[in-house]
Amino acid sequence: MFKEYDVIVVGGGHAGCEAAAAAANLGSSVLLITMNMETIAQMSCNPAMGGVAKGQIVREIDALGGYSGIISDKTTLQFRMLNLSKGPAMWSPRSQNDRKRFAEEWRLALEKTPNIDFWQDMVNGLLVKNKQVVGVRTSIGAEIKAKSVVLTNGTFLNGVIHIGEKRFGGGRTGEKAATGITEQLVELGFEAGRMKTGTPPRVDGRSLNYSLMEEQWGDENPGRFSYTNVARRSDQRCCWITYTNLNVHETLKEGFEKSPMFTGRIKGLGPRYCPSIEDKINRFAERERHQIFVEPEGWDTCEIYVNGFSTSLPEDVQYRALTQIPGFENAKMFRPGYAIEYDFFPPTQLNLTLETKNIDNLFFAGQINGTTGYEEAASQGFMAGINAHQKINDRHELILKRSESYIGVLIDDLVTKGTEEPYRMFTSRAEHRLLLRQDNADIRLSPIGHELGLISDERLELVNRKIEDSDSIVAFTKKQSITMDAANALLTTLGTSPVQQNVKLFNLLSRPQIDINDLRTASEDFENLLQHYGADTIQQAEIKIKYESYFEKEKEIVEKMQKMEDRDINPEFDYNQLTSLSKEAREKLLKIKPRTLGQASRISGVSPSDISVLMVHISK
Repeated sequence: MFKEYDVIVVGGGHAGCEAAAAAANLGSSVLLITMNMETIAQMSCNPAMGGVAKGQIVREIDALGGYSGIISDKTTLQFRMLNLSKGPAMWSPRSQNDRKRFAEEWRLALEKTPNIDFWQDMVNGLLVKNKQVVGVRTSIGAEIKAKSVVLTNGTFLNGVIHIGEKRFGGGRTGEKAATGITEQLVELGFEAGRMKTGTPPRVDGRSLNYSLMEEQWGDENPGRFSYTNVARRSDQRCCWITYTNLNVHETLKEGFEKSPMFTGRIKGLGPRYCPSIEDKINRFAERERHQIFVEPEGWDTCEIYVNGFSTSLPEDVQYRALTQIPGFENAKMFRPGYAIEYDFFPPTQLNLTLETKNIDNLFFAGQINGTTGYEEAASQGFMAGINAHQKINDRHELILKRSESYIGVLIDDLVTKGTEEPYRMFTSRAEHRLLLRQDNADIRLSPIGHELGLISDERLELVNRKIEDSDSIVAFTKKQSITMDAANALLTTLGTSPVQQNVKLFNLLSRPQIDINDLRTASEDFENLLQHYGADTIQQAEIKIKYESYFEKEKEIVEKMQKMEDRDINPEFDYNQLTSLSKEAREKLLKIKPRTLGQASRISGVSPSDISVLMVHISK
C-alpha cells in the first residue's frame, strides 16, 4: 500500500508543514503523517505571527523559500511593525491572523505542492536498523519505510492537560496525546524531559463592552512578511487593550490551592517569558495590574483570544476573575484556559543540522527540542526538511551562521547550550542583531535559498535590484550637496543645529532628527530620484546611510569571530587526550561534539583557557 518515501514528517503543526514543504520543493518524496487532517497548521494558542525577533524569523523563512510569511500575509487581520520608536535592529513585524483561514491556507499550499502525500494516523514507533531510522510504525500497525524521518510532535508526546484539579491526557484540547515514541527513544539512549505551556480562555466577543477598553489599530499603511507579491491588506480588524486589577488578583488567588502549578502536580518547566496569569501575580506581587490584549480570532467569528490571561486554574475561578476585568463584566466563556505538560528531548542531542547524534537520518524540529512559539518551530522544521533532503542525497548540509540569521542563532543556542525551559527567541539573544534586521532578510538569505533551488531566478533578480537601487540612492546622497540656506531652513524647522556651509545630503540624513522624507521636500533633485524607487528600497537606503559606521564596526567584529568559526573540529575527536583541559570542559565537549572552535567557545563550562588549549592543538 505504501511506497518507500524519501522523507516522512511526523506531525502537521508549523514545524511539520515547513519541513514537508521544504523537502518536497527540493525534490524529495514526502509523506506527512498527522493525527488529524483537519488541524494541519492549527494555531493552538495565539492566532498571531511574528513579534519581537519572531517577525525576523518569519521574514528569514520567506527569504529562504518557506511558506510561513506567505500564509501569514494571506490571512492577516491586522499588521503592525513593533518598536518603531527604537533603532531598525529592533523593528519587528507582527500580524494578527484568522485562525481558521490560516490552517486552510496551509493545507491548500501543501496540497498544491508536488511530492507531498498525506496519512492520518498516530505514529507510535520508529523503525530503526543499525542505528539508522528506516521508517515509522503507526497505531493501526502500518509500517512505512523512509530514508529519513523528521519528528515534529509539538505538545503531543505523552501530553497531559491540567485545569485546576482535573487532569487528563491530550495533545491539545479535544485531541488525544501521542504515545510510544518517547519510550522507544529513551530505550535507544535518548534523554527525555518534561515541559509545560498554557493557553488562556476564549470568550464570546458579543458579550464584551469595548467602550471600556483602549482601541489598538494596525499600521495605517500595513506591511507584510513575504518578499513575494502577496497583496497587502486594505482593511484591518481592531484589537483592544484592558487591564487586570486587585479584585481580579484576589479572585485568582482563591484558586491557588487547586492550582496544578503551585501544588506540584505540574512537574514540567514553563515558559519564563510568557507566564500564566497566576504566575504573574505571584512573582510580581507589587504590581496592581497586568495588561490584557483582546484579540479577534477571525473575520467571521465572534471568538476572542484573551492574550495575557493564560491559566490552569479551575474554570469557575477563571470565569469569576475574568468578569472583574473592565469590559468583561458580562463575558461569556467559550472554553477555559489550561496548561499542558509534554515530553521533549534536550537539543544538545542534535547536530547543527537538527539530525540526532544517536540515530542517523532522524531529525527533530519544534517543541520536541524544547522551544516555544510558532515561528521558532517553523524555522526548525524548515531547516530539518532541507537537511533531511540534503543528507539522503549526499548533498552539502545547510547550517546558518549566527552572524547571518536569527535561525542560525536559534539552532546554535539549542544544540550548543541546550535549554531547561521553553526557549523563546529575543533580539537580545543575537549578538549581531544590527546586521540581522527584518528589512534585509532577503538580502542576507535569498542567495542561499536560490543556491538550494527554493528561490527562483526572478526572485533573486529582485533582491539584486533592491541592493543596486539602494546603493544608488546612497551614492547620490554622498555626491549631491544642498545649499547652506536650504539646509538651514530645514534644520530650523526640525530644531537641530544649523550648518555653516553647503553640505552633502548624506551628512544631513545621518542626523537622527532628519528622515528621508524631510530631504525630499528640501531637495527637488532628490525627490525626482526617489520617485523611481519603491518604499522598501528607499527604506533600505535610509538605514544604510544612518547606520553606516555602526554596520562597518559590526562587520569587523563578525570577521574576527569568523576566524574561530572557521576552525573546524573533528566531531569524533577524543577530548580525553587533552589532559590540560578541565574535567568539566572534557565532559561537555564530549557530549556536545562541537563542529567548530567558535561553537566550542559557547558551551557552558568551557573556559577561555580551555579554548586556548584547543587552539594550540588545532594549530598543530
